[in-house]
Amino acid sequence: MIDVREADLVASYPRRPEPTLRVNFVASIDGAVTVNGKSAGLGGPGDKMIFDTLRMLCDALVVAAGTVRTENYDALRLTGPAREWRRAHGLSEFPLMVVVSGSLDLDPEQLIFSDAPIRPLIVTHAGASADRRAALAEVADIVTVGEESVDLAAAVRELHARGATQLLCEGGPHLFGAMIAADLVDELCLTVSPRLVAGGAGRIAAGPDGPPREMSLAGLLADGDMLFLRYARSR
Repeated sequence: MIDVREADLVASYPRRPEPTLRVNFVASIDGAVTVNGKSAGLGGPGDKMIFDTLRMLCDALVVAAGTVRTENYDALRLTGPAREWRRAHGLSEFPLMVVVSGSLDLDPEQLIFSDAPIRPLIVTHAGASADRRAALAEVADIVTVGEESVDLAAAVRELHARGATQLLCEGGPHLFGAMIAADLVDELCLTVSPRLVAGGAGRIAAGPDGPPREMSLAGLLADGDMLFLRYARSR
């Protein structure tokens, strides 16, 4: 097993020639997705290395509004070396920040918007509040897909049309579950944290029942007792 510090992380988590939706999550060995309501209690240094690498490699980072609020997301700003790598590989200096929200219950003054290096995108549906839409239009571009709920497949097509074909989703569980239900997920990067959490913490995906999606193990790294799994869709 390869130690995460010895691995070429760009090669371990490659950008793919075809459009790809990659999901990144951390979970305890008993399946908890949070500790005291936040995912930070499950991570570690190796997890942070992969987290930062996946952000560097993506064209757009997709996250649900609930996760933006709960995890208190700040602006999507990369380190100098990460920005240099992107420029050297013909990518924009920063990935596009994409927030999925049906209610538009978002704070325009949160750093994810107010300190953004490039204007974020908010994906919503036609029934969302007109007042909230107007307030958020000051700090983000708003894309409407779906009448009464967000049409995630249409949202992915819109991002592809904008040139963002390598998509990274950081959750939360309901967005991940909806993406599975819509058959959109190509890869799952899963950090397995060597902790027993118990309690009422949920699992990494939540949503409607549906047929299982077969995945194949594409990569395995370690940092002590913490494991980093990459599963790719079996086609």
